[in-house]
Amino acid sequence: MRYLSFLHNGHASYGCIVDGGVADLARRSGLGDLASYIAANFDRLGSEEALRPDFALDAIRYLPVIPNPSKVLCVATNYYEPQEVIAGRPEYPLLFSRFAASQTGHDEPVPKPDVSEKFDYEGELAVIIGRTGRHIAEADALTHVAGYTCFNDGSVRDWQKHSTQFTAGKNFARTAGFGPWMVSVDELPDPTGLALTTRVNGEVRQSNNTSRLIFSIPWLISYVSQFTLLEPGDVIVTGTPSGFGSSRNPPVFLNVGDVVEVEIDRIGTLRNIVASET
Repeated sequence: MRYLSFLHNGHASYGCIVDGGVADLARRSGLGDLASYIAANFDRLGSEEALRPDFALDAIRYLPVIPNPSKVLCVATNYYEPQEVIAGRPEYPLLFSRFAASQTGHDEPVPKPDVSEKFDYEGELAVIIGRTGRHIAEADALTHVAGYTCFNDGSVRDWQKHSTQFTAGKNFARTAGFGPWMVSVDELPDPTGLALTTRVNGEVRQSNNTSRLIFSIPWLISYVSQFTLLEPGDVIVTGTPSGFGSSRNPPVFLNVGDVVEVEIDRIGTLRNIVASET
């Protein structure tokens, strides 16, 4: 099943894709948001019955899949190159956090900050947690996952490089695309072997496969759960392949009007257009 958060006639809600439209699950369940719905229905996700669409897809605006996560934890880079021999890895990943307000939905504009000329893209697979857990064993990690989606970790590189900490460059308002929907684990039980492609204006800029993650998704979930309680609706953004703008020679950054698409097998395509901040 595919779950999403959305606006319809200015009203925020959430639901799932049914027969090419959207069934409004908030109206049916009475629960306030998608994270709450996931928590209450984790063991039944994907088994909803007798649902009919309430709205056409073209009648909604997409919100970030989880508009109000308590935690968004991101991994830097995290892919072996396509032709690289998979060998040893660093002992630990480089982690950073994003704020909820730094995200936006599918088909929504991402504003290029006025204070920067180094606005960048990073296509990534995002994991949405469905079951609370702490000190999770790697072997049990996927039993805590509700589903997967696409993420564009929009990065303001000059602000990111102001210090060794990434916080500033990763948290400008609405700079990260998140969506279009979560594909639940009944439809996608194993996130290994998914092709990930990022395009800018139709040109392929990033291309790799989740089988080449340096730190696997189960390992990341287990590791993160050692220092924080993972809760339904929390998001782990699993890292990006090479090919993002600042890794190219010469570097190529985003301009107003550019269209960024992040496509992941069996999930779909996240699309955002770069807009002026003012």
